[in-house]
Amino acid sequence: IYSDVCGYDPQPLDVKDVNLDKDIVLLGEKLAENAHNVWAYRRKKEGWTYGTIRDDKALTSPDLVPYNKLSIAEKKYDLDMAMETLKVIKKLGFKISKESE
Repeated sequence: IYSDVCGYDPQPLDVKDVNLDKDIVLLGEKLAENAHNVWAYRRKKEGWTYGTIRDDKALTSPDLVPYNKLSIAEKKYDLDMAMETLKVIKKLGFKISKESE
């Protein structure tokens, strides 16, 4: 395994102490959905299509569906990545605010 050979030891920032307010959680949900859409858009441009099983040779994936049709596990992956990113932003001292409408 590459990480064993090269000594790669991932050390993500500890964000257990970071809380996100309701508006930022909603933003995270939108970011998760958009991340899926970006992934799906790129896959489709590469020639991938929907298939009941993932097949890297046939370029099929069961995840080429709208975000709301993804399995709970796939949604959780996208949402976890979005929320962790938002927590890191806050941990590093940045602020996210919504412009007045």
